[in-house]
Amino acid sequence: MASWAVKFVVASVFTVQFALAQQTSPTPPQSPEQTKQAQAKEDSQRMLGVLPQFGVTNEKHPRPLMPRQKFRLFYRTAFDPVEFGVVGFEAGISQANDSFAGYGQGASGYGKRYGAAFADQVSSNFFTNFAYPVLMKQDPRYFRMGEGPVKRRIGHALAQEFVGHKDGGDATFNWPTALGALTAGSISNTYYPAEDRGFGLTMTRSGVALLYGSLGGLGSEFWPDISRKLHRHKEKLPAGDQTQKK
Repeated sequence: MASWAVKFVVASVFTVQFALAQQTSPTPPQSPEQTKQAQAKEDSQRMLGVLPQFGVTNEKHPRPLMPRQKFRLFYRTAFDPVEFGVVGFEAGISQANDSFAGYGQGASGYGKRYGAAFADQVSSNFFTNFAYPVLMKQDPRYFRMGEGPVKRRIGHALAQEFVGHKDGGDATFNWPTALGALTAGSISNTYYPAEDRGFGLTMTRSGVALLYGSLGGLGSEFWPDISRKLHRHKEKLPAGDQTQKK
């Protein structure tokens, strides 16, 4: 299983090369007022009106985040109220499948699984959105392409887990994401049951986390398009008709 994770990480390097070849020339920087308005809009982004997407930017040439802004991104993402429910759902599935059997069953087993899942997502967010981005001067946000051929946007979305952006805007390998997954996976060995620890399992979990993150880029990229289609019928209605339907 560890070899599978290593192969996955190696394959990601080739994905980076593909994505770098698709990079478009940067657009001129926006005015401070435009940047402020764009940031305010991004701060309120939620998929389905519920799931937070605070780490997604629609700007082509955004201003770099200051360390305090990266910490704010980590804090808001990790401790958003919705995350507590998501973690509870994950813990319930884990208990139903008897994953991490060493935790046992019942309320005690569920509590341990909940604590482990919550620690996983907090540590992952801390290293990928704050610690490593600050140390390596990289931008932890997802850069939405927003337009262009669907195939190209899919490639862009899948590659963003591995293609990072320096604070200056240049593309580079996404070290915070890769190292964050490995670091969080290593820390989990301190609280997982003994039979669920070890180098091989850590590498496998890190590889799976990167894979899920890559697939998650599809949601970040295409949710606005889906949302517009879902609300298109409402936008076509006259103002009076919309009021009557309410």
